[in-house]
Amino acid sequence: MKRKHSLVLVPLLGLSMALTACGSDDSSDSGDSGSGSDSGSEATGKIGVILPDTESSVRWESADRPALEAAFDEAGVEYDIQNAEGDAERMTQIADTMIGNGVTVLAIVNLDSESGAAIQEKAGSQGVATIDYDRLTLGGSAEYYVSFDNTVVGELQGQGLADCLGDKKANIVFLNGSPTDNNATLFAEGAHSVLDEMSNYTVVGEQAVPDWDNEEAATIFQQLYTAADGKVDGVLAANDGLGGAAISILEGNGQAGKVPVTGQDATVEGLQNVLAGTQCMTVYKSATQEAEALADAAIALVNGEDAETTGVTEDTEGGRDVPSILLEPQAITKDNVGDVIEDGGQKAEDVCTGEFADLCAEAGIS
Repeated sequence: MKRKHSLVLVPLLGLSMALTACGSDDSSDSGDSGSGSDSGSEATGKIGVILPDTESSVRWESADRPALEAAFDEAGVEYDIQNAEGDAERMTQIADTMIGNGVTVLAIVNLDSESGAAIQEKAGSQGVATIDYDRLTLGGSAEYYVSFDNTVVGELQGQGLADCLGDKKANIVFLNGSPTDNNATLFAEGAHSVLDEMSNYTVVGEQAVPDWDNEEAATIFQQLYTAADGKVDGVLAANDGLGGAAISILEGNGQAGKVPVTGQDATVEGLQNVLAGTQCMTVYKSATQEAEALADAAIALVNGEDAETTGVTEDTEGGRDVPSILLEPQAITKDNVGDVIEDGGQKAEDVCTGEFADLCAEAGIS
């Protein structure tokens, strides 16, 4: 994908922009939805958000949902947040229900571009504005795209693995994300742009993991590891879940901690693996920052205003440039795991349990 977007980070933590989206005494209660603030002011609209699943990453429910709820509550806007649980048909049904219940802005994390584009087309026909959250819907019609710079995420992973491997000759396996997720494509492209330039590294296996399924990832990595006769020196895993799957196979072969593995999302397990030395790095993407960016864009649409953007992202299938709000990710190693804790990305009491308590103390995390 051609990168037309700016890499300048908008200071979104302060991007409430004095948007005066008013609250409502009414609150929605649709299944597992959230409810709007009861600040007592007249509501100007309602925002719907559909998260993708609970399997690809724990972040959606443990980080994004509470961050979105807090952002919308702070703004005093009515909202409805639901999870499609990995089912594209269910996502379509949720979208239909939200539209029927009067959302004026609908944000989705698509499960695939085809179903996502269909949802956006129907929403548009009903006068509902749409936003792509975290994943760009190729061929879609979203007014805005809110995410992190996903090519940079891949670049951080590639450089992180290179830093862990050093200058020695090394065989690398790529364990990529779901082929239906445009972000996974960008992660891989970013990592390759770094590692392919280093002639001392050889890619001995590469495969995408359907639906980011961690159990399937373990099977796939076992097959790649066997095909390489166990001669694997580094693993470019697209997120912490896939990284954990690779680590489980490496443990069974006595190689955990000897073979660097990357990750993403700075999950509790990912940070624990980094502290333990079985994972060499992860990438932190602040759910609070991304949620606030989505809230600001959605509230701007509710109020009939333009959101502040950092540039555009090319939709190669739709042949258009999507106005975008792209945030900067952060590489996390054992040296700066504390940054995630300090930023509120994870809680020390969740990461520093049991055997990890001493490792946290050594890392200066309390």
